[in-house]
Amino acid sequence: MTLRTVRRALVGLAAAALTTTALTATASAAPADAGPGHGGHTATQAAMEAQVEAGVPGLLGQARDGDGIWQGSAGVADLRTGRERLPQDRFRVGSITKAFVSTVLLQLEAEGRLGLDDTVEHHLPGLVRGNGNDGSRITLRQLLSHTSGVYNYTEDPDVHAQLSTGFPEHRYESRTPRQLVAVALKHRPDFRPGTRWHYSNTNYILAGMIVEKVTGHPYGHEIDRRILGPLGMRSTSLPGSSPLMPSPHGRAYSKLLSTDPQAPVQDVTELNPTWAWSAGEIISTTGDLNRFYRALLGGKLLPERQQKELTTTVSGGDELPGARYGLGVATVTLSCGVPVWFHGGGIHGSVSMASGTADGRHTAAFNLNGDWSGDPGALLEAEYCGTVASGSGTGEHTAVRKLAALN
Repeated sequence: MTLRTVRRALVGLAAAALTTTALTATASAAPADAGPGHGGHTATQAAMEAQVEAGVPGLLGQARDGDGIWQGSAGVADLRTGRERLPQDRFRVGSITKAFVSTVLLQLEAEGRLGLDDTVEHHLPGLVRGNGNDGSRITLRQLLSHTSGVYNYTEDPDVHAQLSTGFPEHRYESRTPRQLVAVALKHRPDFRPGTRWHYSNTNYILAGMIVEKVTGHPYGHEIDRRILGPLGMRSTSLPGSSPLMPSPHGRAYSKLLSTDPQAPVQDVTELNPTWAWSAGEIISTTGDLNRFYRALLGGKLLPERQQKELTTTVSGGDELPGARYGLGVATVTLSCGVPVWFHGGGIHGSVSMASGTADGRHTAAFNLNGDWSGDPGALLEAEYCGTVASGSGTGEHTAVRKLAALN
């Protein structure tokens, strides 16, 4: 697969996420030498610095491989003070949340408490109906693989306006999961269940509701006791309706989806994430994301049957050129022939990427603290292939942003 095709695929995934002047890059790296297939993480650091030169305020990255842990940064965490980004900084991970939700549902299947071929109607009777929507025809597997056809509520014009130009007015408002689903059900389905692929945050709102129906507990409680606690992910949290970020953290910057290059940069660090809920509310660190992907891909969280279901993929068609989607994770073969599992996550002022090889022995996680520029796909190419490319984040580089956005 060519580098051009790979980057179209990666940007296609990250563009399902939300979608200042260039700063001088700064860098810090913990001692770690050669990574698999290339000499150390020099290319990764260079790719991060290229993102800053292209306009991203700051980046944070961590890689784990057979040689240990490498930590890198570029740019700043705070445009006002100039503070550099710290390895322990928390940030919003957006749609990377989806892998946590799918893992819980797969664990529940392994326990015999539900089946992936159960219908939505079976667990949430009467909820998904009207305008051609029929929960009795949609399975849990189709929710997790984005093949349900249910409309993406963040594509609704009113919601989109609230998340973009109306963000200053609506940033602290709370939404309930049922309200988010109701927005989606005002629209007809995009297609018959199981016939196509289209990224829809509504799928994972429904998945979170099913976790709560089956367990009788908040879905965040199940993530905490099944994943965060056992893995020691002490820097990861689910904020609920709180707009605040736990310390330490930098700032998050956005142009609120404006396509105007001269649009003002706004500080969007504080927001009520209930509009994302189980589709994208988690806060974490690069270290915790690597810990999660290492365990998930390494088979430490799921039995063999459920691990196979996690990584059984469907084509994303023209939306995900060159990539395939499993259950909350996606895969692409990079230009150097290395297959990588990954998911992006985008929410106001934060674009993140979590990734790993199939065995989980080499993982890498990144965060960009601006949502209008940058190329997460270039970071994967740099880390796993040693390829340094431009950080422009335009044109063909828009495919990893698809999965990283929540619009």
